[in-house]
Amino acid sequence: MPKNLKGRNMNQPRNPFPTVDIIIEVGDKIVLVERKNPPYGWAIPGGFVEYGESFEQTAIREAKEETGLDIELLCQMHVYSHPERDPRFHTATLVFIARAEGEPVGGDDAKNARLFSLEELPPLAFDHGRIINDYLNFKKWLKEKGISCEEYEANFSSP
Repeated sequence: MPKNLKGRNMNQPRNPFPTVDIIIEVGDKIVLVERKNPPYGWAIPGGFVEYGESFEQTAIREAKEETGLDIELLCQMHVYSHPERDPRFHTATLVFIARAEGEPVGGDDAKNARLFSLEELPPLAFDHGRIINDYLNFKKWLKEKGISCEEYEANFSSP
């Protein structure tokens, strides 16, 4: 049993917190944010889904709050839900791939935001190293299939 679930009364319903993470492509680089709050470090922009908000709305809002960028959502990539992926509590995140233009500026709970080439990434918080690795494999798979992220979304995702 994961450490953060030990000793928990299983008769009291308690669910993971829904979150989003957004891999924002700007040219051939991606946007990372330096976290203002623990756990500190560089991370993929993202945050918690608010009540009454869709995951897509959350991604657009969080990207704007943390990076100052207006994004175009391209596709959903994957869901990550391991109970220990966030050291604070159990979260389940839907990862989006998005596109933007311009220079990111840190805001809200991001003290800094900047562009990184995929060859020069800093150490990442949470499970974001795994997510970036999966992103690279996903992009390679898309290229091998000869389809774009948008075509994948239109043809392989649920309506």
